[in-house]
Amino acid sequence: MKRAVCLVSGGLDSATALACAVRDGFETYALSFDYGQRHRVELAAAERVARQMGAAAHQTIAIDLRAFGGSALTAEIAVPKGRQKEEMGEGIPVTYVPARNTVFLSIALAWAEVLEAEDLFLGVNAVDYSGYPDCRPDYIAAFERMANLATRAGVEGTSRFKIHTPLIDLTKAEIIRLGLKLGVDYGLTHSCYDPVDGLPCGACDSCQLRLAGFAGAGTKDPLRYAAGGV
Repeated sequence: MKRAVCLVSGGLDSATALACAVRDGFETYALSFDYGQRHRVELAAAERVARQMGAAAHQTIAIDLRAFGGSALTAEIAVPKGRQKEEMGEGIPVTYVPARNTVFLSIALAWAEVLEAEDLFLGVNAVDYSGYPDCRPDYIAAFERMANLATRAGVEGTSRFKIHTPLIDLTKAEIIRLGLKLGVDYGLTHSCYDPVDGLPCGACDSCQLRLAGFAGAGTKDPLRYAAGGV
């Protein structure tokens, strides 16, 4: 069975991407990051998801990106709430964490090389998302090229690294329908940027995109939201 390293944040998208790797016959190795995020509750969700999907191993790496800040997720910057979808599509939001996917993918690549795994799975999406530059197809293609230039396995030709982004062209509703078909328990996930006593706020961009996705999929979000959140 071929191995794949799967980035698992604990959110809806990464859980679905992990399920896609399982569907495609990979032995999965889940990788999460404790990077000083304000929504650290997602790490417990990542552990639940990795266990439910039968990951062969799950590692959580600590990298404190609060040392740099620059994001509402890693600094004392307010998380936007109650924005309209049109507003979410304008520019790069303050919840963007500088170079986050580049940092995460680099570490995933290192683990993949050690595991002699050629495949990495990432739950990025370029349709219903918040405008992050490191979620675009051009970025993924560029990183994949770099991965095969910057590793011993790539240079010696023993491996040809491939970054799988099975959700990149799907709407949030399509992602949810796919995940349900693949057996994802979305009640185990967490998507909120600014939880209230561990519960999703229902008003941040991530919560709103999630809720709209469930509505579009014609099903109910199994999560309980904070009072007044929805």
